[in-house]
Amino acid sequence: MMPAAAPASSQSQQPQPQAWPPNPNAAVSIRGLFKHFDRKIAVNGLALDIPIGSFYGLVGPNGAGKTTTLNMVTGLLAPDAGTAMILGHDVWSDVNTAKRMIGVMPQPDQIFDRLTGLQLLVYSGMLRGMSREETTRRAQDLLNAFDLAGAANTMVTDYSAGMTKKICLASAMIHSPRILVLDEPFESVDPVSSANLKDILIEYAKTGGTVIISSHVMALVEKMCTHVAVINDGLVCAAGTVDEVAAGEELEDRFLQLVGGRHEAAHLAWLDGGQAQAQAPTSAQPIQPIQPTPATPTDQAPPCSRPPSPWSACAGRSRSPPCENRRGRPSPMSFPLYSRPAPSSAPACSHGSSAYCRPSP
Repeated sequence: MMPAAAPASSQSQQPQPQAWPPNPNAAVSIRGLFKHFDRKIAVNGLALDIPIGSFYGLVGPNGAGKTTTLNMVTGLLAPDAGTAMILGHDVWSDVNTAKRMIGVMPQPDQIFDRLTGLQLLVYSGMLRGMSREETTRRAQDLLNAFDLAGAANTMVTDYSAGMTKKICLASAMIHSPRILVLDEPFESVDPVSSANLKDILIEYAKTGGTVIISSHVMALVEKMCTHVAVINDGLVCAAGTVDEVAAGEELEDRFLQLVGGRHEAAHLAWLDGGQAQAQAPTSAQPIQPIQPTPATPTDQAPPCSRPPSPWSACAGRSRSPPCENRRGRPSPMSFPLYSRPAPSSAPACSHGSSAYCRPSP
């Protein structure tokens, strides 16, 4: 089992690379890798060897440093200290050679999704220096292997989540790398697509390729991987074969022992599924409707001194215009009051019952 790197004595000091040299016979050999962001130490002197032909899983809680480590190993992020070697080639002193041996599965938001699936694969192959003819031939083979031949001329933006994961993995494999690096490859993938991806990766590992995956699913790692490393706080807590790390227990239980942080569930008295409300006595009284109060003589508007409008008689109802205040202007608080006229006081309208009837000249 690989020993864990010793933590730094102070967060302000960068840890030095490990005393033992990198292993040139390993697929990936990491020594004293260190990376910090402002005052946050993401990777703290990590050391790890990944054998050739292994299916290696990196597990750890959120923020443990898994993705940062993979980015430094694949040359996407420069480390602050330490070394990383790919099949004996230093990632940062022999960048081109190291990157030709690596296939990194991009995230869905890192690809040109306005290209069709075929165009994306051809672009990825030619970006690696392959000819158009060879790239097109391999792209057709990958589309058939991933059950994407029917969507070869469909834009990737119209793919489902499972199809997008497949095309991302195919773009990482088109140049036939010796090492595949996958960060959460089965996230948001349906069971059928996930099973197909697993079969392709297992077949690739059988041919001598090395697969490195980062995942939070312990059952997946325990079932697929031959080796596993538990990372926490930027350090390797345990590394080796799955059986060595599990130590006779379930991998998830062993993971919780190594990482820690688990505690008893907090008891929330009010979170009872609504039982307290169902058992509480109902003391609420039914709401009684409000009965309207009869109008009193004081509620009625005083008669207006102006003569009645000739329009009101034709409309079939009497409308009193607003009363005037002391300055002779209509009062802003007075509104036209409608009252039912006496049957004998309203003359008949010669134009029917229209409210907009004008008086006869």
